[in-house]
Amino acid sequence: MSNRVTDVRQRLSSGTTARGFEPVRLQLDAYLLENAAYSAQLAVYWKDELVVNLVGGADLEADSVTGVFSVSKGVAGIVIAMLAQRGDLDLDAPVATYWPEFEAGGKASITVRQLLSHQAGVVGVNPSFERNEVLNSEVAAARLASTTPRWRPGSAFGYHGLTMGIFMEELVRRITNGSLQAFYETEIRKPRKIDFYLGFPAAEERRFRELLPMKPTPAQQAAMDHGPTSNDTLANLAFNSLYSSDLPLDNKLSPNLREVRAVGPSALGGIGSARGLATVYGATIGNVGGPPLLDESTIEQFGQQQSWGHDRILNVDMCFGVVFMKPQPRMDFGSYLAFGHDGAGGAIGFADPLYGTAFGYIPMPMQYPGGADPKAVRLAQIVRSCVQLLA
Repeated sequence: MSNRVTDVRQRLSSGTTARGFEPVRLQLDAYLLENAAYSAQLAVYWKDELVVNLVGGADLEADSVTGVFSVSKGVAGIVIAMLAQRGDLDLDAPVATYWPEFEAGGKASITVRQLLSHQAGVVGVNPSFERNEVLNSEVAAARLASTTPRWRPGSAFGYHGLTMGIFMEELVRRITNGSLQAFYETEIRKPRKIDFYLGFPAAEERRFRELLPMKPTPAQQAAMDHGPTSNDTLANLAFNSLYSSDLPLDNKLSPNLREVRAVGPSALGGIGSARGLATVYGATIGNVGGPPLLDESTIEQFGQQQSWGHDRILNVDMCFGVVFMKPQPRMDFGSYLAFGHDGAGGAIGFADPLYGTAFGYIPMPMQYPGGADPKAVRLAQIVRSCVQLLA
């Protein structure tokens, strides 16, 4: 056997695909062969069956886990949806109903729905949060409660990159007298043995793989070099990087830092595998590991479009439900009913009730341009095509 054939075989994915989903493996293998530096995990549930469970590349194994940045927000959003489903949280009530201090600075009329769909304008603080403030988010929440919105609430929307996690954690704390992470662990992750953590245990550290920095092509690097040069914008405020040019892996809240992943901040600190992501989203819409976490009414409510258009922070078109990202022409990862969240490294997890699918994808290294890896979007489109043929 030639060295070339051996090399090709070593670079192909391993794992399983159910009958009818072979095109998904073929596309992932094409990506792996195209770029020897690329690794990825991919998992898909359909009708409560794990129909795709693949891994390829040198930097990830089947049992590897790693950081997924803002994909964490979608997992935390499932906790928020469960509280609403139980009647403990009214999306149309003022935030101050649950968090009285929040009404300061002209925020008394902001509803939970506005807050959790990126419309409130409470995107950050100056000076920026210190690590310990985010890891002990009750402290960060107190600072946010006293701030004034950066735009008139409801007049625009923009990605609340860090503060969204603080909002969710404080609401859970006020309602349950416990942490969002504890709720997730006891009521979602542990009963179903889901391989995704908001608060990564030391006993699992042997499986953790550090996120690797992006390796842009010359054309991609040129595009990045022509990006914004100022460091005092609303985007810097929202990403806790005022007057800083730190890259995501270099800053004080990187999931590569043990102290960050140990706490698991819901904005950016989740750790897990693609199968874990697919499992948690599969549990929202189906019987993956137990009865569905969310009923049809709650899925409709949280998956309903709340914000659509040009994002004031990201400066691109975006679409949000309550907490969750929605598919849109720039990022066509699912049907009109799909809901999920991507992350800065390229990972994405989502559920698509129209097709009965749940999808988890984690690449290595971080992928250009940030947010959902275009390769993941294409793989998700192929999954939909396979389901359409099988249905």
